[in-house]
Amino acid sequence: MALPKVNAVVVGSGAGGGVVACQLAEAGLNVVLFERGRWHSASDERKDDLVNQRNFSLGVAYGPDEERNPRVFVDLDGTEHIVYPSDHRYSPNAGCVGGGTACYGAQAWRFMPQDFRMRSLYGAIEGSTLEDWPLSYDDLEPYYEKAEYEIGVSGDVAPNIFQGPRRKPLPMPPMVPKSREYEILKPAAERLGLHPFDLPLLINSVPYNGRSACMRIRWCVGFGCETEAKNGTQNTVIPRALATRNCLLRARCVVKEVLVNDQGKATGVAFFDENDRLQEQPADFVVVSCGATESARLLLMSKSKLFPEGLGNRHDWVGRNLQGHTYTGATGYFPKEVDCYDDVGPGACIAACDYNHGNEGLAGGGMLANEFIRLPIQFIDDLPRDTPRWGRAHKDAMRRYYQHNIGVRGPTQEIPVWDARVQLDPAVKDYWGLPVLRLSGGKHPHTLDIGNHQAGRAAEWLREAGADLVEERRAGQGLSGHQHQAGTCRMGDDPQTSVVDSHNRIHDVDNVFVVDASVHVTNGGFNPVLTIMALAFRAGEHLVKEWQGGGLR
Repeated sequence: MALPKVNAVVVGSGAGGGVVACQLAEAGLNVVLFERGRWHSASDERKDDLVNQRNFSLGVAYGPDEERNPRVFVDLDGTEHIVYPSDHRYSPNAGCVGGGTACYGAQAWRFMPQDFRMRSLYGAIEGSTLEDWPLSYDDLEPYYEKAEYEIGVSGDVAPNIFQGPRRKPLPMPPMVPKSREYEILKPAAERLGLHPFDLPLLINSVPYNGRSACMRIRWCVGFGCETEAKNGTQNTVIPRALATRNCLLRARCVVKEVLVNDQGKATGVAFFDENDRLQEQPADFVVVSCGATESARLLLMSKSKLFPEGLGNRHDWVGRNLQGHTYTGATGYFPKEVDCYDDVGPGACIAACDYNHGNEGLAGGGMLANEFIRLPIQFIDDLPRDTPRWGRAHKDAMRRYYQHNIGVRGPTQEIPVWDARVQLDPAVKDYWGLPVLRLSGGKHPHTLDIGNHQAGRAAEWLREAGADLVEERRAGQGLSGHQHQAGTCRMGDDPQTSVVDSHNRIHDVDNVFVVDASVHVTNGGFNPVLTIMALAFRAGEHLVKEWQGGGLR
């Protein structure tokens, strides 16, 4: 059944889609915003240590639905597994209104200027698809600022001498009082000659834009915020879009494909509604913002006479170059008299960017920061390696170390590779009869070198801080593409080696755009969400101007 035509369809309500939908609706366009999951209200928030988006032993609280959404994961040796969202190999990202921004840790980093020209800096690395972005930090800087102010970021990045130029400080100060980990780590970093600072967070340190300040509780990363102090698209730009009455949110709907006519122009989308009825939503143009894995899947499912291998996939680039972040670092265990734990959230508060670039013999690096508060069930994986997994010795170790440890971690900027990818599985289908994602491939060897270097630097910081036992958390070879997934619909100027242009438009179709981390050429040494938002503000602005100029109709 076809519905009345609208100006724009946006598929996915996360960091990219939520922003674009707001930009379009506030400019007067009629928009339908699709989301496969539901809207979580503050009253829904349960502090369940076993069911959240950080520890999903018993399921993922913010989706996707466990039974309806299998995937196929292929080991490095070729062994195939059908996996579900509560399996770490699934690489789950939240499936709800706001996407991952509903429950993320909310670190709000700008990429560095060097991150946009990795090929120019480090050359062609054998076995990689390393390339420069078709835009620069300067192109994106005004939109970083827009994201920081319109969504809301706290912190003090002024001491970060490695950051790119900025015109304004962050709109909110860092949180006070400082935590015990901050007080322990900052002087140690300074003794090492590092340049520590209060890391940026999409969390209110003071009341901001009608929402309260952070309560500083431990249930933060992996959970929604019951006071709306954590800023995601679900409590910032999406309510603004809906307030215009130009935007209709269709939650619990699964988009099947982007529809394309015989002239190669998108005409809308086909979707399963909340009652599993197949419908069509006609539109003048379509924005795909499902996250790097699901955006690639939707394009691959969108086959037609003109695009038999999927939309935008004429040269086999859709689904390639999947990147996440290789998280490495170290855990420091401190003497019993050094109490590192004060039960003050969110935990992550201090960082250093001294190792993002300039590491001899290495093509990049990454920032280092202290970890979020880990709930006891999460700390099990950070106990000293010789600790038994159960019994009296296990309990004794938990009592000894839980309040006397600090974790320092960082996301390694990965070297992209052609064979790290998502495809459509030829046999396994989801609840709606659609082919599921098939994840395969691994990391470039140099990514492991970079990550292990970062682990050594984290260990050095912790020893200087007084830890009497330090264990490094080193890199593994397996596929990366979890919550920081990126790269499967690469941005570039050459249609033969990329999927979208510098304004997020698919090269082959002039009215379909991809706006999420799948367009990232490289994924920086930082949590990528602020870059996703900045690109979305930029893309949305461009779409509005093109529409007002008579295009896209």
